[in-house]
Amino acid sequence: MKLSIKKFALSCSILWGLAILVVSLSNLIWPSYGVVFLTVVASIYPGYEPMSGIGSIIIGTLYAIVDAGIGGAVFAWLYNFLPD
Repeated sequence: MKLSIKKFALSCSILWGLAILVVSLSNLIWPSYGVVFLTVVASIYPGYEPMSGIGSIIIGTLYAIVDAGIGGAVFAWLYNFLPD
């Protein structure tokens, strides 16, 4: 069975983008929520500063979408490439 590279990449993008978006928005409502997680994410994505407003949340979400799309595509390609 082979994975669809496009569908897998899109699925990863949607899930990871939503995860970053939901945790970031939750942190705006409850400032102690997800602080350590968001700090780790900020250390990976330049320009993303958690707990600093909507603009930063959009930047982090866009980084997550692109990052997971590339990672998902590479994963699916490698999965399809390896022999059974």
